[in-house]
Amino acid sequence: MSLFDYTIKELEEKLHNKEITVEDLVKESYQRIHEVDQEVHAFLTLDEEKALEKARELDQLEDKSGILFGMPGGIKDNIVTKGLRTTCASQFLDNFNDPLYDATVVQKLQKENMVAVGKLNMDEFAMGSSNENSGYEPTRNPWNTEHVPGGSSGGSAAAVAAGEVLFTLGSDTGGSIRQPAAFCGVVGMKPTYGRVSRFGLVAFASSLDQIGPVTRTVEDNARVLEVIAGHDQMDTTSANVEVPSYTEALKQDVKGLKIAVPKEYLAEGVSKEVKDAILEALKVYESMGATWEEVSLPHSKYALATYYLLSSSEASANLARFDGVRYGVRSENADNMIDMFKKSRSEGFGEEVKRRIMLGTFALSSGYYDAYYKKAQKVRTLIKSDFDKILEEYDVIVGPTTPTPAFKVGEKTSDPLTMYANDILTIPVNLAGVPGISIPCGFSTEGLPIGLQIIGNYFDESTVYRTAYAYEQATEHHKKRPQLGGAK
Repeated sequence: MSLFDYTIKELEEKLHNKEITVEDLVKESYQRIHEVDQEVHAFLTLDEEKALEKARELDQLEDKSGILFGMPGGIKDNIVTKGLRTTCASQFLDNFNDPLYDATVVQKLQKENMVAVGKLNMDEFAMGSSNENSGYEPTRNPWNTEHVPGGSSGGSAAAVAAGEVLFTLGSDTGGSIRQPAAFCGVVGMKPTYGRVSRFGLVAFASSLDQIGPVTRTVEDNARVLEVIAGHDQMDTTSANVEVPSYTEALKQDVKGLKIAVPKEYLAEGVSKEVKDAILEALKVYESMGATWEEVSLPHSKYALATYYLLSSSEASANLARFDGVRYGVRSENADNMIDMFKKSRSEGFGEEVKRRIMLGTFALSSGYYDAYYKKAQKVRTLIKSDFDKILEEYDVIVGPTTPTPAFKVGEKTSDPLTMYANDILTIPVNLAGVPGISIPCGFSTEGLPIGLQIIGNYFDESTVYRTAYAYEQATEHHKKRPQLGGAK
């Protein structure tokens, strides 16, 4: 049996019919990891002994009614897991082996009796677009291991694409779920800000971060979000908004759906093959009775600069706690307390993390706060207003997830600004706080996946899922598999 061959729903039915056991599923997951992860490097920490022990316990239960009962999944390594090493892919947290609590999303998954297989690789402290900033080793794209999987949730997307697990959790600050989902040919959802609790997520930029699921199909994605969404009193930014049945929403068609296509999302910088794939996808929607019109998001050209000022400012404040005393590996080369702070941070953090801390500290410093941080907040309001106006008239906004397919490992590491530009189409969604999903919509001439991004109104993930599911059912892109370790 291969996990590649089944959806979560299909495997749940097999479990209920006693055709397979949870132990079978978990063993299959680890077997696949042992076969291919030396090529992909999606996992940083595995929990095989405990996972198999839990699988056997679940097999003894009479009640197997959990939405994700017995399903093997992976957790991004910036989401805290009790008793399971959580490093944020940083050497600074290399000794954080035994966290004392589970993040709220992990508690919710455990309540449904999923099985956590391990912790997934990422860009250090979620800062990056290629997973090359991992403090351990870069993750590789399962479709072509010479290419990046995207970031910062590169391990989350690669593990699903490689068939190692059925679903993963990632975090999205400026596209860190959707961009790797596009590069790896899987489904990645960033929910509305506040829809999913951030309690237990190691903060990068608190006003932008959001946890979301990565899966192979839209229906699987909807099932996972149903579990992890909802109000949490442990998170003051968590919204007390009812969580509907996202899987029920999939049954509705898209006839009469009004789609907005921002001209800025198909402008210069977007490759021809990506643009062609999006236009083909719009034809599919037309054939199903939906209509689309070109619109404008005029302030989106300022999104990149706005994002990096705001996110770096918040990061400089959030990462101040990592000093070698309260958290982190302490330098052994210090002569006094101040020296210990400096050397612990200097030795522990990678180059990209240091770069963003420095940028954020500068933007928040006296004499520059009004000129940079305050102005960026004002522009953020304008970007949000652009989305508000369009979503008053249209049901969803559609465009590419990324300007190009996945680039080669090492191709952009020497130029941070070029690397940052990879998130130009996803960042505005985080600044506005609206939900967005990436689904496969084609392949490049090199055989690399291309992602279609669907953006919806606040707390209207149901319409986003319905739009994504209709396209998925009308096409075959999601059925293709990477040639990795013999799988096709």
